[in-house]
Amino acid sequence: MSLKDTLSSYWLHIQEELLPWLNETTCGPLTEHHKQLVSVLGMARIEAFLPSWHGLPGRPLSERTALARAFIAKSVFNLPTTRLLIDMLSADKTLRYLCGWQRAGEVPSEATFSRAFAEFATSALPSRLHAALIQETHKDRLVGHISRDSTAIDAREKPVKLDQPVSAEQPKHKRGRSRKGEVRQPPPPSRIEHQLEMAKTGVSATTMLADLPRHCDVGTKQNAKGHKESWIGYKLHIDTADGGIPVSCVLTAVSVHDSQVAIPLATITATRVTSCYDLMDSAYDAEAIKQHSRYLDHVPIIDINPRATPGLKQELADEAKRQRCVGHRPAEQVRYGERSTAERVNGGVKDNHGGRTVRVRGADKVMCHLMFGVLSFTVLQLVRLVI
Repeated sequence: MSLKDTLSSYWLHIQEELLPWLNETTCGPLTEHHKQLVSVLGMARIEAFLPSWHGLPGRPLSERTALARAFIAKSVFNLPTTRLLIDMLSADKTLRYLCGWQRAGEVPSEATFSRAFAEFATSALPSRLHAALIQETHKDRLVGHISRDSTAIDAREKPVKLDQPVSAEQPKHKRGRSRKGEVRQPPPPSRIEHQLEMAKTGVSATTMLADLPRHCDVGTKQNAKGHKESWIGYKLHIDTADGGIPVSCVLTAVSVHDSQVAIPLATITATRVTSCYDLMDSAYDAEAIKQHSRYLDHVPIIDINPRATPGLKQELADEAKRQRCVGHRPAEQVRYGERSTAERVNGGVKDNHGGRTVRVRGADKVMCHLMFGVLSFTVLQLVRLVI
């Protein structure tokens, strides 16, 4: 069954059966956010990933499935804090019913929410839900383009200062040609080259990502207007398929360059979807990344970085001017225009699903918070494909 047929049958079930039944059984008509929450909960299938504690000895834990639904509701409603989520659950009978609690007194305390969230972060629950969703909906789909990009994530924590590793001192050589009979050691391979070798030998993406730092750091970049801006927090790297569907996500420290995440991120994406083209900006302009893309049977379309070659920037500008004069656009340039999908996904997750309201500390918890938003965004994008 194709992606469109799968989503169409699901949406007909939601529209004709589930939503009318909920309107009759809940305490009022469903708002637009309630309907979105029903769609996300229906496709996420949280129950399949969380164990049931009924019948076990000792004091029973608060129902983890209901708490996970509440955190998804937090991202759908774009609530900034858990305290506000608890207040809404106490006041909104429909929302409380959808999450799994009948009375306001059944809603757990903020401390219980915090403990459950720590468990979800340790087990990477939203990441596993998202991966299963992508594999289920894209198993028979051929994706045309994968747009790769990263976005800044602000965090409310102190940046970590790591001790510099003590490396063996390399013998210093004079610049220029070596002397007669002098043997110089070749420079060690870069991290990207090392990742390429690991990918060719079948090393998993998890092993590659283990080498990347994930601590809170201070980052500086140049914005679209040419001004430098700094932030404290992390970077979220996202691979986006056509239609604005996030396929894979990786969280790293700010100091990690985008190109160092390209190979492991592409390896993860290749296990979830079948795609044809990899679209990346000039930050990914490296020969090792192009080789890995071809190794995966993809066609890399990467914007050229002219900084390494003197005069190349002016040459590219002149060539673009000549193409505009004759009204010619290369096929690669037309396909590269699809990369704007990544910007819309970054903005959607940050503006509408909690990406700008990170109130937790530590890479695992930050990733858990962001992935609840990515999961909600992904489901709603899939639903929009058939509406």
